[in-house]
Amino acid sequence: MPSFAVIILLTTAVIWGMTWLPLKILHDYGFNGIAISFWVYALMFIAISAFLWRYPTQIKQNWLALLGILLFGGGALLAFNTSMIFGDVIRAMVLFYLLPLWGLIGGRLFLGEKITPIRSIGMGLSIIGAFLVVGGFNAFNSAPSWIDLLAISAGFLFAMNNVIFRATPELPTVLKLNFMFLGTTLLALLALLQMDLSIVPEVSSHAWLTLIGFAMIWMLLANYGTQWAVTQMESGKSSIILILELVTAVVSASLILGETMKPIEMFGGLLIFIAALLETLSARNKQQSNKKPVSQNVAAIPKSYLADQKLKD
Repeated sequence: MPSFAVIILLTTAVIWGMTWLPLKILHDYGFNGIAISFWVYALMFIAISAFLWRYPTQIKQNWLALLGILLFGGGALLAFNTSMIFGDVIRAMVLFYLLPLWGLIGGRLFLGEKITPIRSIGMGLSIIGAFLVVGGFNAFNSAPSWIDLLAISAGFLFAMNNVIFRATPELPTVLKLNFMFLGTTLLALLALLQMDLSIVPEVSSHAWLTLIGFAMIWMLLANYGTQWAVTQMESGKSSIILILELVTAVVSASLILGETMKPIEMFGGLLIFIAALLETLSARNKQQSNKKPVSQNVAAIPKSYLADQKLKD
């Protein structure tokens, strides 16, 4: 029988994979796409900002890392949401899942992590897959769309954010998440002001209630449910479960929106999926090989290791 943590993680993976639906609904209600991100993450930040007073020393000593989380994490969430709202869900999600490739490069450059043969294969599959998804050699006829670039950027920024998460295991996760939420709020506000878009759109009370419910129930459950569940199991196991997010997004967008991909794009997406799976299995094998005998009474995974997981936002 699956453990409670497994059930929670399966549930939140599906929730993440379906997040595109309320985002598009809110956009149809009259919210500008960027305004949705502003209000959702502003509400989430306000809801949990009371925890910040508990960590003045950590904030002061780690302000540079937290600034990186604010910029990279906040930018990733804003880019991801915007690509989901305005773009083709399947295409954007597949390009976002180049995240393992960026994480591999970032881990090597900044953390000195080893690139094994299996990870090298995954890197190659990711690059080929992305090339096929954006049209193969036809991509040279015209530049990729801004949605494509936004989805790819979201994956890259998430990966860099996760590098910082892994490099600062001493920082409480709630503190890091707070700075991610704050970053999204500030960057969205800056974009709204720069583009001269309405910060408080004229929409119905029903639309506002839907947005509040999405932020305070859907998104908080997705964020904290995932983080709690990840700390309760092996990272390799949780990473495999989290790939369900991609599957959920592809299947749901196909059934609800009737989205399809060209054969060459489907093959590219398959290569990216295989690359993500290889990276997950590689991390799991590494963790198992590093395990110490039970007699040493050492915990298999410190709770701070949850930063290895993809955060959505």
